[in-house]
Amino acid sequence: MNTELERFREDGFLVVEDFNSAAECDALIARAAELTAGFDYDGHPSVFQTSEQERTSDEYFLASGDRISFFFEKDAFDARGRLKDDLFHSLNKIGHAMHDLDPVFDRFSRSPQMKRLAAALGLADALIIQSMYIFKHARIGGVVDLHQDATFLYTEPASCVGFWFALEDATVDNGCLWARPGGHRTSLRSWFRRSAAGGTEFVKFDETPLETDGMIPLEVKKGACVVLDGRLPHSSHPNTSGRSRQAYAIHTIDPKAYYPPENWLRRDFAGLAPI
Repeated sequence: MNTELERFREDGFLVVEDFNSAAECDALIARAAELTAGFDYDGHPSVFQTSEQERTSDEYFLASGDRISFFFEKDAFDARGRLKDDLFHSLNKIGHAMHDLDPVFDRFSRSPQMKRLAAALGLADALIIQSMYIFKHARIGGVVDLHQDATFLYTEPASCVGFWFALEDATVDNGCLWARPGGHRTSLRSWFRRSAAGGTEFVKFDETPLETDGMIPLEVKKGACVVLDGRLPHSSHPNTSGRSRQAYAIHTIDPKAYYPPENWLRRDFAGLAPI
């Protein structure tokens, strides 16, 4: 068994420094800025919050699985619903199909080094089902509560794996990832899905709170890749610094696993491609 696979199976995450070049990171940052400049904001915001997604889900969010959509920070608006800052610095993220719809994100998501890493982890056939560009702007970039990615991309059996790319240095001050080594060896606590009554709901499998003891910061340099098991509880703190912490993430699933139609994110599986 190769060393990368051993570490990933042992810890539930894998940090690979110098995975992408500075030029590759800068190209993605520039493309995100271009996409944002072309976003026609009509005054009806969709806000993204991990812990509040059941309450804040709307049709814009639910239709974003096969589109390039824009989501705001919850603190981006004043009491009258107006943006406190410019559009770019008010956004939380872009999602969820840039990897298939935009050539710059497609190249980054399916780079030669991604193919090599996926093969080393036994994920050469894994399908990329979701992508997110995460801004984490200075002083407004909000908390991402402790969660498991498999909650949001549920398959039977569990097969979700995330790849998180640092486009800028990620530190404790500007909101790096936090995780506990070995924390993936636990049960999946819930499933975020579409409700038969409309909207979304969390279906609880296990009421036991996710463990926070032993969480460590995953401080990484620009260009690093962090691989995350779908059951690994992880989080990030607010960005209290004067520097942004832009990042990009993709999530994969096993093409042989069952992907329930109740999942919030819907894609035409005939159009999905592997890494």
